[in-house]
Amino acid sequence: MNRHYYISDNIDELEVLEHELEDEGLARTQIHVLSQSDRQLKEHDLPEVEAVLKTDVVHGTEIGALIGLALAIIVLVFAYVLGVAESTTWVPFIFLSLLALGFCTWEGGLFGIQMPNTDFRAFREVLAAGKHVLFVDVEKTQEPVLQGVINAHPQLQLAGDGGARPRWVIDAYNKWLGFIRVMP
Repeated sequence: MNRHYYISDNIDELEVLEHELEDEGLARTQIHVLSQSDRQLKEHDLPEVEAVLKTDVVHGTEIGALIGLALAIIVLVFAYVLGVAESTTWVPFIFLSLLALGFCTWEGGLFGIQMPNTDFRAFREVLAAGKHVLFVDVEKTQEPVLQGVINAHPQLQLAGDGGARPRWVIDAYNKWLGFIRVMP
C-alpha cells in the first residue's frame, strides 16, 4: 500500500473530500486528517490520527527492543564465555537478560512517546500555520480512484508519498470496529 499526503487550509473541503473517497469505496480507516485542532476534526466528523500515533512511541519501542535484545545476548554470551553459568545456574542470567530486554523496550517507548512521529515531523510548520494534512492509504488498484477524486479538488497541495500500514492491519481494524458496533 502507498500513503499519499495532501495539505489544505479548508476543513470543509476535507470533509467533502472524505465523503467522496468513502463513496468511491475507500474505507474510513484508510483516510486520516492530521491537525492541531482536534475540535474542528470532531465538529466535521473527520477521521483524526490517534493521539498515540502522533508520537513516535512505536518506533521508540522497536529501537528499545533491539537495544534490549543486544544487551540480553551480551549477558548470555558473557555468562557462557566466562563459564559462570556452569558453576551456578543459567537462571539468574536468563532472568537478567529478560530484565534488560524488558527495561530497554519500556524505556524506548517512554522516549518515543515524547517525540513527534517521524512520518509527521515534516509537517510541523504546516500544522503550526493552522493547515491540515490529509493522508490516504491506498492499494495500487485504488490509485486511479484517489487521483480522480483529488483532481476535483485543485486547492489541495500534494505533500508527498510514503509507506502505508499493511492491508492486513487496516482489515483487522475494520473488523474490530465492526465488532464494537454490534456488541451491546
